[in-house]
Amino acid sequence: MNPSHDSHLWLESLDSEAAAAWVAQQNARTESVLDADPRFAGLRADILAHLRDTRQIPYFAEHAGWLYNFHQDEAHPRGIYRRSTLDAYRAGSQDWQTVLDIDALADVDERDWYLDGVSHCTVMPERALVHLTDGGGDATVAREYDIEARQWLEQGFRFPEGKNHIAWRDPDSAFVCPGWKGAPLTRAGYPREVWLVTRGADGQHGWTQLFAAPEDAMMVAAWRFLDSDGSALDLIEASDGFYRKTYHLLDGALETHALPLPDKAEIEAYIAGDFIVKLAEDWNWRGERYRSGSLLAVSLAGLLGEGPAPQLLQAPQPRLAVAAVETTRSLLLVNLLDNVKSRLLAFAKQDGVWLPRALPVPEGGVVEFADQPWQSDILYYSYSDFLTPGGLYRLDVACGEGECLRQQPAAFDPASYVAEQWQARAPDGEMIPYFVVRRRDAAFDGGAPTLLYGYGGFEVPMLPYYIENFGPHWLAKGGAFVLACIRGGGEFGPRWHQAAQGAKRQVSFDDFLAVAQDLISRKLTSPAKLGIEGGSNGGLLVGAAMAQRPELFGAVVCEVPLLDMLRYTELLAGASWIDEYGDPDDEAERAALAAYSPYHHLRADARYPLALFTTSGSDDRVHPGHARKMAARLLELGHDALFYETNGGGHSGNAGQDDTATELARVLVYLYQRLMD
Repeated sequence: MNPSHDSHLWLESLDSEAAAAWVAQQNARTESVLDADPRFAGLRADILAHLRDTRQIPYFAEHAGWLYNFHQDEAHPRGIYRRSTLDAYRAGSQDWQTVLDIDALADVDERDWYLDGVSHCTVMPERALVHLTDGGGDATVAREYDIEARQWLEQGFRFPEGKNHIAWRDPDSAFVCPGWKGAPLTRAGYPREVWLVTRGADGQHGWTQLFAAPEDAMMVAAWRFLDSDGSALDLIEASDGFYRKTYHLLDGALETHALPLPDKAEIEAYIAGDFIVKLAEDWNWRGERYRSGSLLAVSLAGLLGEGPAPQLLQAPQPRLAVAAVETTRSLLLVNLLDNVKSRLLAFAKQDGVWLPRALPVPEGGVVEFADQPWQSDILYYSYSDFLTPGGLYRLDVACGEGECLRQQPAAFDPASYVAEQWQARAPDGEMIPYFVVRRRDAAFDGGAPTLLYGYGGFEVPMLPYYIENFGPHWLAKGGAFVLACIRGGGEFGPRWHQAAQGAKRQVSFDDFLAVAQDLISRKLTSPAKLGIEGGSNGGLLVGAAMAQRPELFGAVVCEVPLLDMLRYTELLAGASWIDEYGDPDDEAERAALAAYSPYHHLRADARYPLALFTTSGSDDRVHPGHARKMAARLLELGHDALFYETNGGGHSGNAGQDDTATELARVLVYLYQRLMD
């Protein structure tokens, strides 16, 4: 395909009647193939019933003794925000108080509202900013809500729809980075300015500009850190790119002061007077060299050259990464990924030095922080693995006492299956780990229908998780599930990510193809029985894999993907990912993008598997034009392709349970048809 001529450019229009007609035609055709399958209705009903099972864990955030949870069911498809007490939760009681009904709100406002999040004011949690999205996109409105009165504050904070960043500073002020229409935005469409909005009488709030970034920046954000002694520290983050940022301290006179951290550093927390900093590049500071991947404790005085040197909390290791950081009233918590399995450390500061100890948590799977109530040493966390249903745990970190509050119901009997970690050798010799979930008695004759899932970007790790729907609807039918931990992801820290960043993107694809070939070489599966799936950056991954090695696969599920890498910066939030992929306006970087851009590498003389492309018309992050044009190009070249575009859900699938069940059932039917029938 000649990159200078794009015959399907018209499909990028979100207002064109012709494009809408094409989408409707493709949707109807896909429904006739998948939704009309006799298995579809039963699958959808089973998945929906599982989603609505009242035994599912209601995860929560604790504020002032109340446990707040967002819940969807048949009576509340958009959901309710509700709360209960810890005693009632422990007892398994359904004693929930409805705080806000999103279905009722949508009816009153006549808007397609979904809840994007609720931000409680830390020191006055009965006041909250409610973030609502129309149709499930990234753009939201924010309204101040009185939890106790169950009503909107007439003269409270209200901010228009946009990709805004809004955070409480205290009960009477908020940091606001406007992303709404008419506000100064970056090239990527994100906020450029930071304002302090102070509550005023009769809704006449005061606005003070604190910071402005240049147009070629990516975005800005601001928030307040509260230390355990009650002191506060205000910080502005200005991102020059997806991974390059500067931090600015706000003083009492509302003046900003840049902190002398390296560009590729992330402030993860602030506790006991120390910033907790994770490095994604080497840092030479005051005569010492701190390596990329390190986790450091750095005092403000130390950054100003007047205090102690940084303390190394965790040194980088080849197969270990810092997954997450949290603070309690007195402790620092670090969640480590050790060969893609979780370990949890608690650090206590004694005589100015942080000392670690291991925490008693389940081993062999993945621990994720669920909540940490302010001014306590309590941690709520979840644990699961491929064959173990998720559990929600409460741990008093200070004394080590813990309990399992809830266990997700088992969706299938795990006795017949095994989850293993295998490795494949990439073309450059690197060993690529991946997980395989299969029947214990798999024959290894190439006959197992196998779904290989991957992502490989933005330093996001692929972690084991309980495959509650794929257990009964895939494993039980003889299928295998594979999760690839390829470079570009965050399984082993910045080194693993940067090995496939920018012009080195092909490394990620090569890793994924190596895993596919390894599965075939081991005779777990064969090309006709091997399917691949990925979404967003993972959609780019499977699109490139299909374009480069179509003979390896019998099925491709490509969800909300990037596929036209020569125009991606011109579409919605695409310009914010230049750090990840490269800039098509730069001649050398454009050549690297053109070398793999899936849309531009489709050929009439190739034999592609029948692929399923899905997207959302309300996706305001990755443009639906990518999936539309890829399907249209395949059809134009004489190949077959399936395409489906939903109206709602946005990029993250922020929709009702009905829609979630429908979309998963459609994918499963497609996989049955392609790999099992």
